[in-house]
Amino acid sequence: MSDYDATQAFYGRWARLYDRLATAPGVRSWRSAAADALALSPGDTVVEMGVGTGANLPHLRDRVGSDGRVIGLDLTRGMLDVAARRVEAAGWRNVHLVRADARRPPIDGPVDAVLASFVVGMFASPAAVVDGWIDRVAPGGRVALLDAARSPHVLARPLNLAFRAFVRLTAPRGGATVSAGSAPPVVRLEERIDAADAALSARTAWSDRATFAGGFVRLRWGQVPDRG
Repeated sequence: MSDYDATQAFYGRWARLYDRLATAPGVRSWRSAAADALALSPGDTVVEMGVGTGANLPHLRDRVGSDGRVIGLDLTRGMLDVAARRVEAAGWRNVHLVRADARRPPIDGPVDAVLASFVVGMFASPAAVVDGWIDRVAPGGRVALLDAARSPHVLARPLNLAFRAFVRLTAPRGGATVSAGSAPPVVRLEERIDAADAALSARTAWSDRATFAGGFVRLRWGQVPDRG
């Protein structure tokens, strides 16, 4: 089983617990900020890569309105089941869920925006994945990435140890011993986040960033340039 498949299996087992964490009050504010970074307008089409349990859907749907369209992709059936219940309960007819691999999204585009939250760290080649997403966004559209990593602040060092342990426990194969010569899971996670960030900066006309939760949560976004 690949790291990606193992991660999907993990999230499938813990979908309901993940949803409770994903919709906690503080976390909701990060998700709202990510939706704001996309600068969506009523009538826009936005795609969420790795929609999970749909915690971002209310924020995206509010911004595109009833005339817009929200598409959520995820490969994990358990996550999509929770997201589908959220969509049904809200009565959203313009929110569509698709079981698909975010590394190869079945979206021709162009769309107005792409959001990915807490997902790029799963990809072995995140820069290539982000490149593919940007290719599907119309000129002037935006891409936003929301992720968690260790905080650079000195006062956060004790919490960094807890975060490191959390990443190890939730890594593929349940935090099994890392093989000799390989980087710890938290280092691999942050390397992938940095690679995705670099790809976003390289492919957008401008980009910006914000941090939350004492530096543990990072939001980066950029605007796709004209391709003429």
